[in-house]
Amino acid sequence: MAKEDTKKAESIESPKTATAGAGEPQADPMALSIGDLKNLSTILDVASKRGAFGAGEMATVGMLYNKLQGFLAKVAPEQKPGAGAPTTVAPTTEEKK
Repeated sequence: MAKEDTKKAESIESPKTATAGAGEPQADPMALSIGDLKNLSTILDVASKRGAFGAGEMATVGMLYNKLQGFLAKVAPEQKPGAGAPTTVAPTTEEKK
């Protein structure tokens, strides 16, 4: 009878706690990450360049884009040059006289 009670209790548990395993917290699949917000910023930029927004919508889209950029600058400052991939300077072909 104890086995039946245990089986019933296991079947009643929510899927979230049943798959959690040994007390490990599950990541929320609906949570937004900094990478998601950076991608959203890029999407807004590309969509505006391609003319996806009407003239009456541009002020709202621009305001949202500016707020998003400000938030990202505070939360995840961009890497300084030299901290990321090495940059190269191409030699100029112009001769100075």
